[in-house]
Amino acid sequence: MKENRSKLHNFIKALDRLKEGLLQYNDENELLRDGLIQRFEFTFELAWKTLKELFEDEGLMGLNSPKSVLKEAFSAGIIENEKLWLDMLVDRNSTSHMYSESNAIEICKNIKEEYTKALEDLKDKIIRRIGYIEDK
Repeated sequence: MKENRSKLHNFIKALDRLKEGLLQYNDENELLRDGLIQRFEFTFELAWKTLKELFEDEGLMGLNSPKSVLKEAFSAGIIENEKLWLDMLVDRNSTSHMYSESNAIEICKNIKEEYTKALEDLKDKIIRRIGYIEDK
């Protein structure tokens, strides 16, 4: 559980940084767009890895890919919209393999309109599930 709390702490910090990036983001600035996408990638990675650790702490082994972890999180009621999370995974994977300005703009729109809230909801559910008290 100690490792899990460390991962959760890092996930929370990354989510805070993502939200900071959103406050400064605008469609016109490529550097801010790229920075927001990178913060999203990092936050998403920590999200699924935190879930993986949570499941392992609860005795569930063998979830080694983001997709398998997300499917289990949906089955366990930790995430509510499996399609949204799988879309996040697709967007996360597409940003690290190729660059298209229109794709980047669309992903930033998704980050702003849906993904950040879903990540925030995940954080809250994990905190409730493990009884984590955040020390600032």
